[in-house]
Amino acid sequence: MKIACDVYKSVNKENYYLYVLADQGVEHIPEALRQQLGQVEIALSLELTEERSLAKEDPVVVMANLKEHGYHLQLPPAEHHHVYHKDG
Repeated sequence: MKIACDVYKSVNKENYYLYVLADQGVEHIPEALRQQLGQVEIALSLELTEERSLAKEDPVVVMANLKEHGYHLQLPPAEHHHVYHKDG
């Protein structure tokens, strides 16, 4: 399976990255998360597969979050236990 996505980085918070489905932007992201991230800018666009290597994330987890929630939030390494999802 392949998923095209865009990766946005937070301008205000270092090492916060938001993966969203390609060409969807961030308007569908929960307001509370958008406020927490502050201003974001696109960092890159890529095509995810289960085999693709990502520097800090498991592509299978990213793809599952994109399918289930519509986004995946990559946090700085020390903050991984604070993952935010709209239903949790």
